[in-house]
Amino acid sequence: MNRSYNRVMLMSEEELIGLLRECTLFKGMSDEEISGVLSGHMGRTRNYVAGSLVVQSGDEVRFLHILLRGSVKGEMVDYTGKVIKIEDIAPPRPLAPAFLFGNNNRYPVNITTAEDVEVLSIPRDRFLIMLQQSEQVLVNFVNIVSSRGQFLSNKIKFLSFTTIKGKLAQYLLDLSAMAGSDRFTLPHSQSQLSELFGVARPSIGRAIVELNQDGTLSTEGKQVILLDRTGLSALLK
Repeated sequence: MNRSYNRVMLMSEEELIGLLRECTLFKGMSDEEISGVLSGHMGRTRNYVAGSLVVQSGDEVRFLHILLRGSVKGEMVDYTGKVIKIEDIAPPRPLAPAFLFGNNNRYPVNITTAEDVEVLSIPRDRFLIMLQQSEQVLVNFVNIVSSRGQFLSNKIKFLSFTTIKGKLAQYLLDLSAMAGSDRFTLPHSQSQLSELFGVARPSIGRAIVELNQDGTLSTEGKQVILLDRTGLSALLK
């Protein structure tokens, strides 16, 4: 996979602020406040083509990368070459912010582009100055890092389930909790679930069919109804 991009370009401050307005790093800040903290620290934007490698697992994290446009995915590759998708990432969002500082600040995953994307790269030393200058950016960054820690903790718990049904049960129960209902729509296709679970696609289909047959759930397309939460929870043990 190529680690390539179309071009390096300087973006106007007005255009950049327009894209960053919804980024969690600048939550609760006005355009003027965002402009103030970016002054002298804007960095550069790069346009990566679809299928490119933005960062590679093991690389030192020397920049705070913020995804401005397009989508990317974080993937882990084990020593056998098996790829496990960690998550899909949509803009505007920082990439691997929890690994920007620390004794071993290296990317734990490959980040690749799912489509053409645009990424803002702020050098780590410049971002450190931003944290010192703005309490709001500091608070937002701490919240982002804490949330990432919680996400990774849940991801480890999810991947620890050895059976496909266990992984599927955890996934469905999490979706039900987010929806606040036993009826919800799957956000992923079976192909995407196979990448997420690190298993073959037919195995996902068989597990869903078996859970339908034993009355644990009912599915029609991407529509799901949990019929037996106790039975589903038992698969987590």
